[in-house]
Amino acid sequence: MKQLEELFEQHLHEKPSNTEELPSSGSNRRYFRLTNDKHSLIGVKGTSVEENKAFLIIAKHFHDKGLPVPKVYNHSNDYIYYIQEDLGDNILFKATEQGRLCGSFSDEERTLLRKTIEQLPSFQFAGAEGLDFSVCYPQPEFDERMISFDLNYFKYCFLKATGLDFSEIKLEDDFRKMSEILMRNFSATFLYRDFQSRNVMLKDSKPYFIDFQGGRKGPIYYDVASFVWQAKANYSEEIREELLQTYLTALRKYIPVDETYFRQQLRHFVLFRTLQVLGAYGFRGYFEKKPHFLQSVPFAIDNLRHLLQEPFEEYPYLSKILTGLTNMHQFSELNPERKLEIRIYSFAYKKGIPNDITGNGGGYVFDCRAINNPGKYEHYRHFIGTDPEVIKFLEDDGGVFKFLNNTYDLVDAHVQRFIERKFTHMMVCFGCTGGQHRSVYCAEHLAEHLSKKFDVNITLVHRELDIEKTL
Repeated sequence: MKQLEELFEQHLHEKPSNTEELPSSGSNRRYFRLTNDKHSLIGVKGTSVEENKAFLIIAKHFHDKGLPVPKVYNHSNDYIYYIQEDLGDNILFKATEQGRLCGSFSDEERTLLRKTIEQLPSFQFAGAEGLDFSVCYPQPEFDERMISFDLNYFKYCFLKATGLDFSEIKLEDDFRKMSEILMRNFSATFLYRDFQSRNVMLKDSKPYFIDFQGGRKGPIYYDVASFVWQAKANYSEEIREELLQTYLTALRKYIPVDETYFRQQLRHFVLFRTLQVLGAYGFRGYFEKKPHFLQSVPFAIDNLRHLLQEPFEEYPYLSKILTGLTNMHQFSELNPERKLEIRIYSFAYKKGIPNDITGNGGGYVFDCRAINNPGKYEHYRHFIGTDPEVIKFLEDDGGVFKFLNNTYDLVDAHVQRFIERKFTHMMVCFGCTGGQHRSVYCAEHLAEHLSKKFDVNITLVHRELDIEKTL
């Protein structure tokens, strides 16, 4: 690229000896690494002048504010080409790959994720101070039009492509309601727009942020939803909670936070962002014929499934349509990596250890009979391990906590290893005298523990109570 080589030489007064084109992302921008014996810079060719100007101006503003972004050194007179600091090739998405693949993130991976979201309030508040939002591309602020564009993006580029029947009038009514809710907390903060792990570079284990040219003035919730609920990130509920608490701690340096209200409002942005992402996947996959975008659809659909477990009463028709969408056969069959299925049983020893229906021969069997037994007291005989009376008895005694903590250590190690080795089934059983109190309590708590920590499917079976449920 002659123009980029000229910019390199103008900046360093030296010529590059090598120009290498780097893999492109989903945009029309092209990236190059220009090097000589002493220096390495990144050159960019962008086809949109207005978008390039937005990046150049925002990047300078952020850099002057001391925010961790690449420094831009020079640009062509027509704003098509520019050169910037080379931050290397390590991105957060790649650095956390092992955690995404196995569903359990290492301490090092968790630290990187926390460091990243900890920076977000700085961009939202300090980054907004003195920024001329009129330069933002394609518009200066988050508004009803943007919400409408993104929701229609989902409707026309994804929903219609699935063949699912729906009423556009009823759907539009719920879309308008969503717009009202999203706009009720507008703030003069910076909305990054695409705050996700592919746009975070790592240099000396420190996060640097790129691709913010689509940013604008807007509410703080959007970027939290983008990062914590990123479709392919594969974060467990435990990781999401950890990241959210990290963000809220950093946020309190700028504003007081009503955490209950924050979480309620965030749910609406998570839903909105998920629909916007599905629209993008649909456009890139169905219309631009880029199949790798369709490979991401199952992850977004899975996020949608979890989100809809708590109904959105504000959008009754939309919720009905989305539930139908998540149940469509084509998406249940698309999952590229089958999740580990864990069956957890409670049982009575006198009736025998449960059979393994998968044919793998069974797994852990934990004997709960050393825990103090509420069943030996008449008062508790008509209760089960999920009733408050039994829970209080067991927890007041305290022995169940040590028992379960040891159990968690053993089972966690197995689950992580089974996921890494692509196993599909695992079985854990808790036995006691009658299969009614202690084993039920322990099975319930292990199921809850694993569902928060790992991205797995869990079936909980209380055999003697004839109860079966999925998590």
